[in-house]
Amino acid sequence: MNLNELRDNDGARYRKKRLGRGIGSGKGKTSGKGHKGQKARKGVALNGFEGGQLPIYRRMPKRGFVNIFRKEYAVVNLGQIAQALEEGKLSASAPISLQVLRDAGVVRHHHRLAGVRLLAKGELDKPVNFEVAGASKAAQAAVEKAGGSVKILAPKEETQEAA
Repeated sequence: MNLNELRDNDGARYRKKRLGRGIGSGKGKTSGKGHKGQKARKGVALNGFEGGQLPIYRRMPKRGFVNIFRKEYAVVNLGQIAQALEEGKLSASAPISLQVLRDAGVVRHHHRLAGVRLLAKGELDKPVNFEVAGASKAAQAAVEKAGGSVKILAPKEETQEAA
């Protein structure tokens, strides 16, 4: 038996019933949607509706605090940088910043990132200069030990435009 001879057993796939194709088809006229009402119309969006019962998202207690203004940082380990340097994605001569890491594919393209946070997991053997939003003390020590430097960038102040 070859791969091109494989096929489903008889009756394994049942063709879908075509709706609105006459009274004798079993799904004619209203096409299984009943008569009138919201669910008979197109564009029904009853997500979370439980037939008049209080929906679960309203029954469950809300706890804690969600800061909508929090800043998200891309976490990059020294091991990732070393691997990107070996693969030729990054150059040790130019300073490494968020945009450089995005272009190299080390950090995913995410529009809400406030910067890069450098962590010390892994080894770095080349002198590399970093321009990042934050770095752990161990990461700074490892970079300086390898002969590089870490420049911590000041956070950007968001300007509010007058309406």
